[in-house]
Amino acid sequence: MLRRFGESYQAEHRLPSSHLRAMNHILVCRTAALGGHMEQCDQCDHQRPVYNSCGDRHCPKCGTMAKEKWLAARKADLLPVDYYHKVFTLPHELNALTLANKRVVLGILFRATAETLSQFGRDPRSRLGGKVGFTLVLHTWNQQLLDHFHLHCVIPAGALSRDGLRWIHAKHQRFLFSVKALGVVFRGKFLELLNAAFAAGDLAFPGGLAELAAPPLFEELLVSLRRKSWVVYSKAPFGGPAQVLNYLGRYTHRVAISNHRIANVAEGGVTFRYRDRSDENQEKNLTLPGHEFVRRFLLHVLPGGFQRIRHYGILAGRSKTAALAQCRAAMGIEDAPKVIAPETATQRLLEVAGIDVLKCPCCTTGRMRRGLAIPGSQPLCRLPDLATCLVNTS
Repeated sequence: MLRRFGESYQAEHRLPSSHLRAMNHILVCRTAALGGHMEQCDQCDHQRPVYNSCGDRHCPKCGTMAKEKWLAARKADLLPVDYYHKVFTLPHELNALTLANKRVVLGILFRATAETLSQFGRDPRSRLGGKVGFTLVLHTWNQQLLDHFHLHCVIPAGALSRDGLRWIHAKHQRFLFSVKALGVVFRGKFLELLNAAFAAGDLAFPGGLAELAAPPLFEELLVSLRRKSWVVYSKAPFGGPAQVLNYLGRYTHRVAISNHRIANVAEGGVTFRYRDRSDENQEKNLTLPGHEFVRRFLLHVLPGGFQRIRHYGILAGRSKTAALAQCRAAMGIEDAPKVIAPETATQRLLEVAGIDVLKCPCCTTGRMRRGLAIPGSQPLCRLPDLATCLVNTS
């Protein structure tokens, strides 16, 4: 898709460096441009090259092992309690402003959500009155690749008391917190932070957003958003820690669209599968012109260094070890869950797909062994030239 439509799309559109970087990393991923090594069969001497991966978080081929390592690390953080799943969504009226200010507005989304959940956890009226912990995962897309900014939240059903000696079990078994009340507080905190960013001059208003740079019109936007109900979605609690890991594995390292959803790439455009939530979640096909598909894919490229998975409260990185030890002590649990080293990519592929990539494709009895390194023809592009990548990987 990128080889067919990427260069002409770039010629017609001025792209930021983050978009160019993601496109070119995907183009050179697992090609001779990045180098690699040779493999040779220990029985029949059959040889084949194995090329390096780009490791870009937007690449649909590079997330599996990163996900496995991340999940293994998270296993040590699990507590033997129920877990809740909540989703905080920005109104679509903010989509254009968010796309023009991803780092600022999405940062506000994280902060407003975290402050809202922490406030509800501390509030005695929630029947907790302690310090909660939660993980937030950013998604920016819907099934048709359009912009849809929302945070998935996984939160244990309880809180650590203020003195750190008691674990307070959640009483609301269905929703943990009132979703209507969460929406009201979330809306207030987000708009307050957004208004502060505007006052500080931290927001950009390019192109069709230029009118919003005027304070009266920006205030009109805020007023209209205050009148709107902000939806916080909540699911019933997970059955246990194992289901939490299964859920996180589906959501944490996803990209806007994976390769298996793309049904066809032709001169007329790109056809991919999606689920239509307005029609009982039926699977359908959507065909887009090539340039429109590239545009929608690039909507979801994040700014460099922006963290899309963040942990808060008792799960926050700096204090997590001590806080979780306090939680387990309060529950009468001595040891943390045993962390098993993640499988290698070879083992994982054999387990999931039944494919043994080390079996020799020639004699089918030998094993492929790693041999000499293959130098790359170019370094992994930092500020790449798309035409160069297209030539070097064609």
